[in-house]
Amino acid sequence: MIPKIKKILYATDLSKNSAYAFFYAVDMARKNDGEIVILHSIEPGISPAAAIPPIARQLDELKEREAEAELKEIKKRVDEFCKRMDDYLGASCPNLVSKILVPRGYPVVEILEAADEEGCDTIVLGTHGKGFLKQTFLGSTAAKVLERSRKPVFVIPLPAEKTGIDWDKM
Repeated sequence: MIPKIKKILYATDLSKNSAYAFFYAVDMARKNDGEIVILHSIEPGISPAAAIPPIARQLDELKEREAEAELKEIKKRVDEFCKRMDDYLGASCPNLVSKILVPRGYPVVEILEAADEEGCDTIVLGTHGKGFLKQTFLGSTAAKVLERSRKPVFVIPLPAEKTGIDWDKM
């Protein structure tokens, strides 16, 4: 028997393709009476000033304020995007999103950890789908998540035609 999909981790880089993949996550959640946890990982930067304690503290405080502002902006964009999704699916998308995570870390690690910590049944992410090599075809993040995940992973390729679904038009 195939397990029920009640909780979906939707990983996004906020690109056009990830917006298209969100369409699938919303549709899957709606059909399974499930919920979506959205994750947008911010890769960590290494600052040489971090070695100096007073400056490091100020940098940490600045990063924390920037992360809060970034989270607020991402939540706003997701809400706006969800409103547009209602036209496509006829469902209340904002009610499907249970949590938005914006951790600092490497995307593959953050995706896999969040899927486990949040108790997600599956992972949905997009890929650019170019070329013939595995890394290029799937994208390095999608390929690594597929290789390391113990949960079902849905990798959604960017369609050839325009979809009208775009994070950038928010």
